[in-house]
Amino acid sequence: MQNLRHLLPSAGNLIVFEAAGRLSSFTSAGRELGITQAAVSYAIRGLEDQLGVQLFQRRHKQVLLTDAGQRFLADVTLGLSHIRKSAEELRGRAYGTHVTLSASTAFASFWMMSRLQRFRDELPGIDLRIQTADRDVDLLAENIPLGIRGGTAADWPDYELLPIAPEEIYAVAGPGYVQRAGLPKTPAEITNHHLIHLEEPYRPAATWKDWFRSAGINGAVARRGLTINDYVLVIQAVMEGQGIALGWRHLTERLVASGLLMRITDHVMLPDASFHVAWPKNRELPDAAKRVRDWLAAQG
Repeated sequence: MQNLRHLLPSAGNLIVFEAAGRLSSFTSAGRELGITQAAVSYAIRGLEDQLGVQLFQRRHKQVLLTDAGQRFLADVTLGLSHIRKSAEELRGRAYGTHVTLSASTAFASFWMMSRLQRFRDELPGIDLRIQTADRDVDLLAENIPLGIRGGTAADWPDYELLPIAPEEIYAVAGPGYVQRAGLPKTPAEITNHHLIHLEEPYRPAATWKDWFRSAGINGAVARRGLTINDYVLVIQAVMEGQGIALGWRHLTERLVASGLLMRITDHVMLPDASFHVAWPKNRELPDAAKRVRDWLAAQG
């Protein structure tokens, strides 16, 4: 194998190239990096000479990536991203201040936000970064130490899990809707009301049909109503009086306690699943991540 020192471009030139390619401007790249436009141009020219290919088309007051430049930018961006994440993880391991938590927007909004002050009080000095996504990301591949995962241990064979809350699901509505449409007393009466459905695109989630079946009612009676693919928007629609939705207890109990939501009937669906804090197996967590993990598990 050729000596990588002579084969690979310098890290400095790659950083300059990434900025210039992303911004489509040598001047803007220089401003972002704190160097002159001439220094950017010199670095790019050196990179092109080393690779033997033109990366940019130079035009008056504008630079455009060539086809080769576009392909190279995609790879450089990916590589620098992985290096940055690894460096952040190592820095967090060394100084004990940085922990990233992957979670759904609903968990971050309804569970974590109300506990942030307690987190700051009980874990001072730890910089918690909550990274939300519409799907459960691969923690190992993304260099993220902790994530929130729903289901059972069998659903997550590559992760260690600590439970945070069991999955408990009841029906909820806003006071305005109940005042306007009346209060259903039984699950069967709910079938005559306007239902709000969560159509979860990536994470498995219970449906109204599942909930009615758990109450001994044919799930086929679940009326189609408003369908939303984001649980935060589902709860927003409920609070606006648009109908009745399913409420996951660990996400909605504070809203119920505050009067923003009302529980509808006493029936609770109890799937054989829980919500957990998860981390990759066979991977040693930094001390700060262990402290965040244990804190999360203790909140249940």
